[in-house]
Order: sequence, then C-alpha cells, then structure tokens
Amino acid sequence: MRSVERKTKANLEDIARVAGVSKMTVSRVLRGGSGFSDDTRARVRRIAEDMGYVPNRLAAAFALDQASTLVGMCVPRLTSGLFGHVLDGVDRALSRLGFQVMIGSNNHSAEEEEAWVRQIVAWRPSGVILSGRNHTAGTVDLLRNAGMPVVEIWELTTSPIDMAVGFSHFDCGVEIGQFVIRRGRRRAGFVGALSRSDVMGQARLQGFEAALARAGHPLADREVLHDSPGFYPGYYGLETLLARRPDLDVVYFHNDEMAIGGLAYCQSRGIRVPDDLGIVGWGGMEAASVLPRRLTTTVVPTTAIGKAAAEALVARLKGEPCQDVTVVPTRLVPGETA
Repeated sequence: MRSVERKTKANLEDIARVAGVSKMTVSRVLRGGSGFSDDTRARVRRIAEDMGYVPNRLAAAFALDQASTLVGMCVPRLTSGLFGHVLDGVDRALSRLGFQVMIGSNNHSAEEEEAWVRQIVAWRPSGVILSGRNHTAGTVDLLRNAGMPVVEIWELTTSPIDMAVGFSHFDCGVEIGQFVIRRGRRRAGFVGALSRSDVMGQARLQGFEAALARAGHPLADREVLHDSPGFYPGYYGLETLLARRPDLDVVYFHNDEMAIGGLAYCQSRGIRVPDDLGIVGWGGMEAASVLPRRLTTTVVPTTAIGKAAAEALVARLKGEPCQDVTVVPTRLVPGETA
C-alpha cells in the first residue's frame, strides 16, 4: 500500500480513497457499524488515525436528529476551588462514558443562568447539570420542553426538575452551630461575603443561627461583605466584626478561604486561636488541613458529587435505573481552631 500522507483536515472521502472502499463504508466503520470484514475495519481505522481524522460529532448528531455527546454544566463561579473539584469529577466520569462537558458560569444569578441555558439548549446537548435548586420559571420551562436529563447538584432538593445530587447547606450550618455550643461557645459571630444571590451561603448562615437560637444563645453579630469570598475579605471582615464586638468567642466563616484570612488576622493581632477566639470554616479546602492548627470545618465530597451527577445523567440517557435524589453526606472535622 502506498504511504499515507498525514492531513490536518482529512475527511471521509480522503480516507475512502486511500483505503479503497466507499465513503459509506468508512462512515459505518467509524460509527462502530457492522457488515464488513475485520480486515476492512482495521485498515480504515488505521488510515483514519494516520491521516489525523477528527470526527465532527456535532454535525453527525444534527444529521441523525439525535442529541450530541455534549453535556452542559453551569456553576456559580469558575474561580471557585470547590467547584473546580466538582468539575473534575464530572469531566472524568463523562470522558470515561463517552461524553464531553461544556462549562458556563452564572455568577450566583438565576437570570444569568437562564441566559446560559437558552444558549446551551440551542446546541442540543445530551443533558444539563446545574448548581443549586433556585431557578427562574423560564429556565425550568426551557429544560422541561427540551426533554433532556437534568441534574441539579450541590444544594439538595427533594423536588428536582429531573434529578438531584447534593446535600443540605442549612443542615451544615445547624451541625456547626450545635458543635460550637457543645464546645462551650456562647457569643458567636459570622463573617461572610454573600455576593449577589448566593442562596446556598445564606442557607448555611440560617442553619447556624437556628441552632444557636434553639440553644438559647442567638447569633451575637455578623459582618456580611458585598464581595466574593476570599482570603482578604475574611481578614478584613473579621477585623471589622471584632471592632464592634471584641467579646465574641467564636466566628463562623462563609468558607475556608475566608476562615484562613481570619486566622491570618488573629495572628497579626496576637489573638490566640482557639483560646481567645474560635475560628470555623466550611468546605474542606485542601490548605485547611496543612495549617499549623487544623481548621475546624465541614468537608464536602466535591469530586464524588461531580462523579455521581455525571453517572446519574448518563444512566438516565441509557434508560438504566437511577435515583431521582442522591444524598452525598458532608463531614464535620473538629480540627483545632474551635
């Protein structure tokens, strides 16, 4: 056989010409069809690889009037470390199952999420993964009319659009509230950065407040910044809070990043943790486990959530049994800072 020259944009006709078969045979081989010899299959696949052929999956899906192998996924922030691990879990599972993920963000805005959904539905994906359970009526209508699998992750809902994988943020706050009360803390504060409509962060705060109130020691004060959660907002937020209430004996932070910022402020001011002030985070950020004192926090199984969501979506596509609601438990780590 004459040598095959690699081409960057080889098509089915190029492969058919070199292999000495019809274009239809090449198409059937590359789609995994039957009706030809093993030798023909091996020859066509080898030539396609040598020529650098890349199939146009989207065009094939439109031609067959079927959904593509694309799965759309929308998260609150692309810069979130926690959601980075969720995305990794989704991507690894989907790749293994023959699908690809298209990622977008909504910046904690239900309206921006709806705009993203309108765009992604036009690409006719196989399914969609959304973060949270609060969506506009337009988003819900779009997805139900599209007739595709939908998985809502992160904030658990018992009445999902289709399927849900996650945990209760309110319960996370309750658990931390009960924990600090057991530790003898009686004057608790909160530092957060609830940018825009971060309802999941608000749910944790509400759960924390509910547990404290039931114990007879309501939340003493809070500092909620109109900013994205991060190290510096945690530092500055604690400084501002303690300027008003220097008698606080524990502070619950929106997430681990902010808690680490709070720890840095304590160190800069000679505030002993946990003797003078308890510090509590949320999320299970990797850096929280290698601090001089391990941070008291709630560990979220981020990768497991992503994997479970991807597997549930593909199971629905294949008509296999799957749960409508999957609870992925979080874990409170007592640490050494509270």
